[in-house]
Amino acid sequence: MTERRVKVWDLPTRLFHWGLVVALAGSWWTAENDDLETHILFGYAALALVIFRLVWGVVGSETARFSAFVRGPGAAIAHLRELAAPGPLHRHAGHNALGAYAVLLLLALVLVQTVTGLFSSGGDIFLVAGPLNDLVDTATEGWMETVHEVTFDLILIASAVHVAAILLYAVAKRLDLIGPMMTGSARLPESEAAPRLASPVFGLLLMAGAAGLVWLLSLRG
Repeated sequence: MTERRVKVWDLPTRLFHWGLVVALAGSWWTAENDDLETHILFGYAALALVIFRLVWGVVGSETARFSAFVRGPGAAIAHLRELAAPGPLHRHAGHNALGAYAVLLLLALVLVQTVTGLFSSGGDIFLVAGPLNDLVDTATEGWMETVHEVTFDLILIASAVHVAAILLYAVAKRLDLIGPMMTGSARLPESEAAPRLASPVFGLLLMAGAAGLVWLLSLRG
């Protein structure tokens, strides 16, 4: 089958992806080393990235829009069958039907994790509290901190599954998922239409706007 190299991921989507990797890794490291001040900064970054991605999933490039890649359970089951069958996978632009659910799950988990962190007190050791801590009572604060911790454990599990899936695609199906997310380009069949990509400048402005909103929120702290 004749293939050609096609641009499938825009710059803002790729910056979101790798920025979230850095933010989550930094959140884990600072939590493990009791550096809450820096931990909160990584949390702000993750929240800004998720806000951007939710908006970009509505107004962004075709491969980033939820309406383009989120399909019903039947499509996910069909993809699992294709994955289990011998031979190569059909190459197409964007997320597959199964990966779409992984995207939604991770976005939901990070959103819950970052929002609950806004209500943290910092405990008896740290001097920095979340900017919305004064809006809740002690009982609610404790409940949110528990949800915050449990959700991050779920994020670590989801991330491990994500990495395992990438390795599975690479080894079993010879399908590189990392390269396209780094360069933006992938090889697609000639019959596969190139996706419509939104302006990267527009995406970067939205990303800056999301960061500005979170910065304004941080001023309450």
